[in-house]
Amino acid sequence: MAVMIRLARHGSKKNPQFAIVAINKRGKRDGKFLEKLGNYDPKKKTAAEKIKVNMDGLKAWQSKGAILSETVALLVKEIQ
Repeated sequence: MAVMIRLARHGSKKNPQFAIVAINKRGKRDGKFLEKLGNYDPKKKTAAEKIKVNMDGLKAWQSKGAILSETVALLVKEIQ
């Protein structure tokens, strides 16, 4: 099973909010996920408010072979 760490959309119309999740690569974007690793709220002002990630969980999934999506990789790079 190929695992990917990517965004799953939540929130309502014109109020986007995303969950950073570990999910089966072939699964639906908002489908069943393996673990929720954080949140991303693009409407907040600062990077610290926008992105909240469990870095320990993220590193654990990466050590197991999970791949970051391009967007999540940029978000993680922004907070480091």
